[in-house]
Amino acid sequence: MDNRFQQLLHKLEHLPPEKITEVEDFIDFLSQKDREHQMRKDFARGAEASFHKVWDNEEDADYDTL
Repeated sequence: MDNRFQQLLHKLEHLPPEKITEVEDFIDFLSQKDREHQMRKDFARGAEASFHKVWDNEEDADYDTL
């Protein structure tokens, strides 16, 4: 294990149980936030393929340079 992880474990060992619960909740929050961010990126990538035909046309070519 790297040193930062060891330091974090050491700090956790000295927290009261109710604070451990808060830390766990915060970790869950961060994980959920990351999953939602990845889901939005995946959705955007999927939408690009769907809209490619609409976006790629001569009429809107001026917007390609923006």
